[in-house]
Parts: sequence; structure tokens; C-alpha cells
Amino acid sequence: MTSASKPNIVISGSGVWTPPETITNEELVASYNAYAERFNRENAAAIQAGKTEEMPISSARFIEKASGIKSRFVYTRKGILDINRMRPHFPERKTEDLSIQAEIAVQAARKAMQKANKTPSDIDAVIVSCAYTQRAYPAIAVEVQNALGITGFGFDMLMACSAATFGLHRASDSLASGSARCVLAINPELMTPMVNYLDRESHFIFGDVSTAVIMERADTVTAKNSFDVLSTKADTFFSNNIRSGFGHISRATDEDPYGREKLFHQQGRKVFEEVSPRAALHMKNHLAQLGFSPIDVKRYWLHQANINMNNMVMKHLFSGLGSRGADAPTIIDRYANTASAGVIIAFDQYNEDLAKDDIGMICSFGAGYSVGSLVLKKR
Repeated sequence: MTSASKPNIVISGSGVWTPPETITNEELVASYNAYAERFNRENAAAIQAGKTEEMPISSARFIEKASGIKSRFVYTRKGILDINRMRPHFPERKTEDLSIQAEIAVQAARKAMQKANKTPSDIDAVIVSCAYTQRAYPAIAVEVQNALGITGFGFDMLMACSAATFGLHRASDSLASGSARCVLAINPELMTPMVNYLDRESHFIFGDVSTAVIMERADTVTAKNSFDVLSTKADTFFSNNIRSGFGHISRATDEDPYGREKLFHQQGRKVFEEVSPRAALHMKNHLAQLGFSPIDVKRYWLHQANINMNNMVMKHLFSGLGSRGADAPTIIDRYANTASAGVIIAFDQYNEDLAKDDIGMICSFGAGYSVGSLVLKKR
């Protein structure tokens, strides 16, 4: 679905909440390897008999070469590096307390509101859009709305790594239809609880973070730094190559609700080969609908999943056009993959230097498959 050009819709502020704790590749590998070596020792006979697979050893060099990741921020280090646990420890909060996900959503929201010069009374819609929500209901968005003192409506939506762009699409549609005058779209990504820290191929991928964006009509903008939203576009194609099967039905199947198939897992090579060209084609088509070529774009803010994938997307995008005329900043080395939030981190950290009328493009791609984009113009 492609929206008509909507130059009256504006992104007027963004914010990023970053956890205070980090884990380096070296720390993660030391923990994983210690677990793997113990497992291989304790199961040596079964491995020798071919009944159990030996756990492979990892390295920091392998992680950086495979992904571009050097470190990641985490809500808590506790438990992740403990070879007797290998998962984070999040203390349970009382029902009457603010949830962990709402807490980090509020932190990012306040930063975005400050940049946009908005108070709670200016906002009348809250969208929480992310890869996972920590509960089904009540909606995290409504909890955030209540914590910030915002009236109007709020709702949650899940769209894996495209959740941020798809959430902004819904915000744009709400503003265009008149159902809202100012929307707060938030991506509180708590990814570490769904990481399989016993899987060499994926234990290093994700980190935690929260991002937020203010979107409003042009006639109410007071921010110094803002962008017209020229157009939004979304495409989806079904694939099981990226999957996380955890859900309420797990209780009824009598299977392990935290087994490998329930946690994040992917067929990485297939994802790389299938998503890269689809994302580039989506971007080319979106720009063409506005009369633009990829070389007309000053900056691309891409999903931060894998540096090699982003390089491949840019290669496909500029194929036949000579040298590329735009840059695509990366934050994955410091943040790792933060699901939908990565593209907003890149936007937040690399947009203020653009000049008036410069064109930029936000684009996400991920599980589903899904590709979502926004074409922006600096005001």
C-alpha cells in the first residue's frame, strides 16, 4: 500500500533511551564458550556416538565479521553471562507498578517530546510498535499514555524489525484522516529476553533500547529541526525464515514454551539473499513514485540488522547508477540489532546536519518478510 504525497505531515522530534549497561563481543563469547566447553565435556560419550551434536566454539572476530557488531546495550547484564543461567534476569514488578517496557518507552518519549516542543496536552495518540510486548493487555501504549498524562487513544502493534516504520505509517494515516492531531510513536525494544544465548549463530545479534518519534501536522510545528513526510510505503511477503514462536498457545501444546523454536531463530543466509534485493527494489519503486532516483537522496537511514546486509542493499539500490550519491550511517557496531528501533537511532543521531530541502529516506526490513519506508524532506 502506498499513500499519496502528504507534505502536511511532519516528523518534528525523535528520542533515544539507551540502557546504562553494555556487553562486549569478548564478554559474550567467553560466557558462550565456557558453556559450550562444559556441555561438550559432559556429553562427550553421546557426541562420540553421534547421539548429540557438539556445540561449536565462537569468537569475537567471527561475530564482527558476520555482522559488524562489536558491543550491545542491555537492560541488565545480570544472568546473561552466567553459564548456569544464560538469559537475563528481569525482576517481576507488582501489578500497580509501571512495567519495564512502559518505563523505557516513557524515557524515550520524553526526549522526543522535548525536541518537538510538545507537552502531553499537545498529543492525542500513542502508538507502541515493536518486536515483542511484555504482555498481551492492557496495552503498553495505554499504560504509557496514562504515565505521561496524555488524553486520546493508544494501541500496541507488532511488526518485528519493521515495527517502527509501520507504526509511523499508522501515525501518518491518523493525522491525514483527522483522527489525531499529534502522534507519539514509540519502539521500546526489549530483545534480550528472547535471545537464545546457547545458539552460536544468533546469541550475539540483539541489544535493548527504546526510541520515540513525534509526528504532527505542519501547521502546529514549532521545532527547530523537522522533516516533511512526502510519502510512506509498505510491502509484506510471507516467510518463515525469521521466526519467534513464543505465544499464549504454547501453554496448550505441552511443548517447552522456551524451547529453541519459541525463541528467535533464523536462516541467516536465506534472509540475506532474499531480503536485500527486495528492500532495494521497494526503495527504488517508492522513490520513483515521487519522481526521484536513488541518487537524489542525501541520506538513507536503514534498518540496523547486519552491516553486510546494509552494504548489499545499497549495492542493489545503486546498481547501474555509478557511484552512490548518499550515505547510510551505521550504529550497529555499538548497539547491535535493536529490532525496529535501530532505524530510528540512526535517524536521531544523523539528521541535524542536513540542509533545507535535502531528501532522506527511512527504510526497515525484516521478518514477515516486511519492508517499510518513509521519504522525508528537511524543512
